Amino acid sequence: MNLSTLRPNEGSKKGTFRVGRGHGSGNGKTAGKGHKGQKARSGGGVRPGFEGGQMPLYRRLPKRGFTNRNSVEIVGINVDLLNRFEDGAVVTIDAMIEAGIIKNPRDGVKILGKGEISKKLTVQANAFSASAKEKIEAVGGKAEEVM
Repeated sequence: MNLSTLRPNEGSKKGTFRVGRGHGSGNGKTAGKGHKGQKARSGGGVRPGFEGGQMPLYRRLPKRGFTNRNSVEIVGINVDLLNRFEDGAVVTIDAMIEAGIIKNPRDGVKILGKGEISKKLTVQANAFSASAKEKIEAVGGKAEEVM
């Protein structure tokens, strides 16, 4: 096979339709632009969203609030969900994703104190609530903050 002999498949490339090339072409004279008017003129037409001078929809609708660029989205996990792991395991964010506890860690994972934990685990997360830290350490586990 020679790269210089490669050609597109027959019929896959269609030439651009040339308008305004006489009556015989079926698209001569006004070249598909109709008779007169703004849209028939060279450079004519209106901008997107223009409604003929009527107040456009994007200006009629109310605008509310703003989006803070500096906001962070923290995923909260309750301590009772950590019972899925085996006793003595090291629970990382990746391990939680594998176990199906979280889908997307977003900007960080915080362990919250709802429920009870019965297994001795080393939990590595971005943040812990005070009650979650207490419960993990009460059963002999460790709560390690990672950044």
